[in-house]
Amino acid sequence: MSTPPPQYQNQPPYGQQPPPYGQQPYGYPQQPQQPQAPYGYPQQPQPQPPRGPQRPQPGALLRAVKSGVIVLAVFGAVGYWVWDYNTSPTGGKAKAEASASAAAEEAKTHEPEVGDCVKVADPQGNPVPTIVGCGSSEAEYKMGALLPGQGQECSAEYDYGIQHYDRRGFDYTMCFTKV
Repeated sequence: MSTPPPQYQNQPPYGQQPPPYGQQPYGYPQQPQQPQAPYGYPQQPQPQPPRGPQRPQPGALLRAVKSGVIVLAVFGAVGYWVWDYNTSPTGGKAKAEASASAAAEEAKTHEPEVGDCVKVADPQGNPVPTIVGCGSSEAEYKMGALLPGQGQECSAEYDYGIQHYDRRGFDYTMCFTKV
């Protein structure tokens, strides 16, 4: 006898009825059925086979190490930046910024604007005006005009003038009256 093709293996032979519901179809061995509890009664839990210890996935440890290295690198970089910014042996960038700010403030004290009172150091040689309070005893002159361009002369209404020549080409004359 030949075996039927695979698409017909689990069907009853020609002319026979399929088995009733709940029974195994033809070709399968009968497996023992466990008795069912009547409707409304709780079912007993089925015992589970014992499980061995869980093994970590093969790449989990490597991923954890990589993540730890990245976190340490980020914290190390931030820590180095804070240390270098504030306490490096050369004084740090904070000190350099403070020095640059002080130099800019110093330059600002020697660049008066119209209405500022000044005292002039070395008025005959290379005069340097320093801004002072108009009510202070150091105040010698009050700036009255700023004339742009090289070689400008202050008019007769001013008592003193300082010509400033700049390498970048911004030349001007400051005109002062006595306080």
